[in-house]
Amino acid sequence: MNGKQKILTLSDLSPVDRRLCEKARNVAQNAYAPYSGFAVGAAVRTPSGGIVCGTNFENASYGLSICAEMAAIASANSSGESRIAAIAVAGYKFAPEPKIIGIVTPCGRCRQIIWEAGSSTKEHVKVFCCNGDLSQIVVYGIEELLPDAFDGDELQRFRLEKRAAEDVPQSIENMNATASRKRVC
Repeated sequence: MNGKQKILTLSDLSPVDRRLCEKARNVAQNAYAPYSGFAVGAAVRTPSGGIVCGTNFENASYGLSICAEMAAIASANSSGESRIAAIAVAGYKFAPEPKIIGIVTPCGRCRQIIWEAGSSTKEHVKVFCCNGDLSQIVVYGIEELLPDAFDGDELQRFRLEKRAAEDVPQSIENMNATASRKRVC
């Protein structure tokens, strides 16, 4: 994101990571993208080592479209794997004519979902951002793509702060009542 990440090729990756990226590229051919003409595939690796894939699925309303990352994570969750260790995303333009473009990165919504799906693992999720032919790959930690992420811990802190704030007026009333009884003027 900051231009300092090294652009890798498929041969630079470990066999396990290479397989993940290849799965993302291969599943992209199943994308339903009649409106954008842009196919995206995602493959998630679960902590147990399984790989689950998903593609983008567009809808004429656009807002109801499903990103490939969301499809893959939801599919992993449906199969009993609610946590992920890594995700690869690959995409390319297929209409009006096939064209390999730059590296594909998850949108903001997907970054938040990736963070949540990986938040209980010991290490942060690796995100492999790939172009359509896997000749360019950049690897990020999800914390780089989504700094200061909001998660369940933040929500719990918010609830505690809200509860504490709700108790303040009652405490102030009690303090005022006590103070008024002690007045001697």
